[in-house]
Amino acid sequence: MPETGSEFGQVLFEAVDEGLLVLGESGRNAVYFHLQNLYSLKREDISGKPEAFVENLRKIFGMGAEIIEKAILRSLYCKLGLTYEEKKNHDFIMYVNDAKNTAEQERRQEITVDFSIRQTVDEPI
Repeated sequence: MPETGSEFGQVLFEAVDEGLLVLGESGRNAVYFHLQNLYSLKREDISGKPEAFVENLRKIFGMGAEIIEKAILRSLYCKLGLTYEEKKNHDFIMYVNDAKNTAEQERRQEITVDFSIRQTVDEPI
């Protein structure tokens, strides 16, 4: 269970788990082991500490971490129904924040539209 109680935290947690599968099941487990034992970052805390996660992922894999980061981001954007597009000068945290903000905006719009529809339907004729 992720540290953050938000829906986004759960989605990020799942995206990290899926994205790490580019390394295979045993590779993913090794990453979680190293994150916890070398950097005191538990698996369930990753979604609440994405900065620490990506920093430590880069310590483990160096430049190779970028491939894993992209796999995680693709999974995250897919789970949120968003399109992942690579942008210049964007890093992992910027993409995560963009995804979170866009998902929240879309959710607010859906709530507004739903409220407007209900209000129209409930008005007497």
